[in-house]
Amino acid sequence: MSLRKRIADSDWLNGAVARLIAGYIRLVRATSSLDRVGYEPLDEAIRNGEATICTLWHDRLVLTPYMFPTDLGKMCSITSDARAGSMVGRIQLRFDFDTIRMSSHKRHVALSREVIGKIKQGTSIGIAVDGPRGPSRVAKPVPLVWARSTGKRIFLCTYAVRRAGRMPAWDRMLLPGLFNKGVVMSREFTTDIPRKMDEAQMDALRQQLEDEMNQLAADADAYIGFKG
Repeated sequence: MSLRKRIADSDWLNGAVARLIAGYIRLVRATSSLDRVGYEPLDEAIRNGEATICTLWHDRLVLTPYMFPTDLGKMCSITSDARAGSMVGRIQLRFDFDTIRMSSHKRHVALSREVIGKIKQGTSIGIAVDGPRGPSRVAKPVPLVWARSTGKRIFLCTYAVRRAGRMPAWDRMLLPGLFNKGVVMSREFTTDIPRKMDEAQMDALRQQLEDEMNQLAADADAYIGFKG
């Protein structure tokens, strides 16, 4: 194994980087004003012990710790087993999230079984529906499949801040600056999800989920005056 790969795979180094990033996220929150809009239905569901399925776009991952009420219930995020996904998992563990790694070697059936098991235990599931490799802002049908199997409600989540940069990645992820003004926003996906659907029906629902998530992101941007 090369020295570069050893460094990249170092548990100590990855842990240190995760601590630094988590510290920055906490500093963003501590120095910024963050409105919370549309969360009443999600909060009520969690208070009542209901597990939910929460979706977001990959480019809005950074403030994930403040987009789900972990003070009210448990949240498990789906991350990839690639280095970037593993780092996201390490960071979220520092904010009381559980994680399930989505491996390219793990069959979708096995992943769904693990997710459904978590939901049955009362744990909500969070997933970036265009991740981990994109294309950006193209939703995958996975949360719809889980909702159909469990009968659980889907809540769309996003955030926007007035000042943010873009990271040089496939999704151009937002990187919020310090001393900011922002909003976290949630909205329920209220369309009925039938137990039995053909491929065309599933794709129509997937497109509707994608459209509603894009609208939520646009509404959050407009609310806070973000142009970027």
